Amino acid sequence: MSVRVARVGKPHGVRGEVTVRLYTDDPRARFAPGASLSVGGPSRQDAAVPSALTVADARWNKNVLVVRFTEITDRNGAEALRGSELYASVAAEEHDEDEWHQEQLVGMAAVDTTRGDAVVGSVTAVLSGPAQDLLEIELTDGHRRVLVPFVTQIVPEVDVATGRVLLVPPPGLLELGAGE
Repeated sequence: MSVRVARVGKPHGVRGEVTVRLYTDDPRARFAPGASLSVGGPSRQDAAVPSALTVADARWNKNVLVVRFTEITDRNGAEALRGSELYASVAAEEHDEDEWHQEQLVGMAAVDTTRGDAVVGSVTAVLSGPAQDLLEIELTDGHRRVLVPFVTQIVPEVDVATGRVLLVPPPGLLELGAGE
């Protein structure tokens, strides 16, 4: 299984370094020299972008991680990577029993516990917001999608075993935009 660990941002300097937006809680291990990452996203359409990258070096510049890859040696190569998603392979035994990854949430049933555990829709995406992540949920009517703040007060439980995300939405949250 592979998990998304970062998205490549803008080039940093002229020697092929790039900034990355992290989606991992362990950047030191994921971006250790010699670590191998696979490349996905829109830049994979570019033949100049390799399908896998090897970390040559990583360092912090203020609050931003700057990474240099063995395969990228100049600013043009770094620019071609912009927007790429970086994935790391994870062995099944590395997971805790109650651990989950954002990619696993897509397709899970959204269950409203305030309505007697009624299935109100399914998760279509996890969006990274400036304050917190948001779950995009397509409601069962099939005509509307709502954004639900991915915070413990509203999403108290993610049950990977049953494929359900439990919700305790505040009044009106799931009805937003219904009259449009």
